[in-house]
Amino acid sequence: MAPQERVRRLSADERARARTQELPDLIAEDLVLLLCGINPGLGSAAVGHHFANPGNRLWPALHRAGFTPRAFSGPEEHELLALGIGITSLVGRPTARASELSSAELQAGGRDLRARVRRLRPAWLAVLGIGAYRVAFDAPDAIIGPQDTLIGSTRVWVLPNPSGLNAHYPPRALAAEFTRLREAMALPAQPAD
Repeated sequence: MAPQERVRRLSADERARARTQELPDLIAEDLVLLLCGINPGLGSAAVGHHFANPGNRLWPALHRAGFTPRAFSGPEEHELLALGIGITSLVGRPTARASELSSAELQAGGRDLRARVRRLRPAWLAVLGIGAYRVAFDAPDAIIGPQDTLIGSTRVWVLPNPSGLNAHYPPRALAAEFTRLREAMALPAQPAD
């Protein structure tokens, strides 16, 4: 999706329907990396693709960090699987903002995520959002970067939330954090298309 494209605002009916939509995980066994968002946004739930809002900075961060050969968009998410990358969510319930989630939902999501990771066995899990990670994993002192915890044999890393609402990490800083993860994984950068 071109950067200048605008997202059509959802109608009240579309927002209501999106709140009840399930957004399936983009997963496979033995991934190199499983990206874990906090929960689907209403726009993503409405169109059925993860990180579908062009204002979300996940796709450019993945590209700038060398994980992908170009900046994908939500509808191209399936192309990640060929690169050994999957996407899941900590909490499945779509909301307009992650702040609508309760601590109990995040904690239950953390338990469910750990079970999925044990079943799927990705080499690395990257949770996209430090605040949600702290609650879901009962790790109030966690910081961005590698975590001491393992889930089975899966290493855990926390990245900043790529939402455009996260003013603490402008695009360049966000890409730098994603690059730190790729380098820690010892993955070569994808050649640009």
